[in-house]
Amino acid sequence: MKSNNYQGALQKPIGSGFTAASTSTEVISGIDLSGKIAIVTGGNTGIGLETTKTLAAAGATIIVLARNVEKAKVNLEGITNIEIEEVDMMNPNSIDRFAEKFILSGRPLHLLINNAGIMWVPLQRDLRGIESQLATNYLGQFHLTAKLWSALKQANGARVVNVSSLGHHNSPFNFEDPNFENREYETLQAYGQSKTASNLFALELDNRAKDFNVRAYSLHPGSIGGTELGRNADLEQWKRLGFLDENGNMRPEVLAALKTIPQGAATTVFAASSPLLNEVGGVYLEDCDIAELIPTDPSIPTQVKLHQGGVQQYSLDKNSARRLWNLSEEMTGVKFNIN
Repeated sequence: MKSNNYQGALQKPIGSGFTAASTSTEVISGIDLSGKIAIVTGGNTGIGLETTKTLAAAGATIIVLARNVEKAKVNLEGITNIEIEEVDMMNPNSIDRFAEKFILSGRPLHLLINNAGIMWVPLQRDLRGIESQLATNYLGQFHLTAKLWSALKQANGARVVNVSSLGHHNSPFNFEDPNFENREYETLQAYGQSKTASNLFALELDNRAKDFNVRAYSLHPGSIGGTELGRNADLEQWKRLGFLDENGNMRPEVLAALKTIPQGAATTVFAASSPLLNEVGGVYLEDCDIAELIPTDPSIPTQVKLHQGGVQQYSLDKNSARRLWNLSEEMTGVKFNIN
């Protein structure tokens, strides 16, 4: 039996019984999270908000990390079992402040949902000079998880869930120039490599952490209407991704595949709570099941449209996962020793 998902060894659907149409409420039906503590980054908007609502309704205490606390208070009003903390995933000092506060509280951490993300932004860099999508979508995940490791271990049964994307199809991780210092910036390539990194991180984290009863997953939530993620995209970018035809109209097959926000949060909730995943980790999920591994075929174009399914083998590569872990420690200045 394969004990890790390197090269996609475990990347096969398990017949969960759920589909792309399943909602977060349906996925968590019958599961009691009373006494569990969860952290959800970006848990105050979009599918993050729906994830927060669903986990809280199942009994968990949810700590929502948000850049704008006042906005979060408005969006989360009326939801019980909620705490709000100000954290900017592009600001390492902000991550450190929160993590130190949480660790000092002495509480275990049962669920870490790395949900926050940005997309379609122009070239921007954080104070360290790191490209913004890489900093927000991946390095922030690595930094936060590393700083919260002792609380995850303390839970004796924790899960780390990285909300990735089929956007990982747009690019493998570019180890030679991750910050676009020596190549022209292309926002979808930057987004793609950040999501590939998120997949590789879940893969490697699970392999290192499973002996401490901590499992990790990455996932594609689906193409979802009604979120803020696409607010910076122009018409040509939507066309390039295959969402719009040459006249700028939504393609019928894409429109039919769009998920509602409750459907978009379902795979996150499945990853966080399903007993079907108790014995497997490091896998990439979509539509509330383990996704199919895309076969390597040089005749297939490297850019695959976002509404198509599956996971690229380069985002489950053992050597890349280990190399990225070391590079992430260098880029963040955070040593992530699992022991």
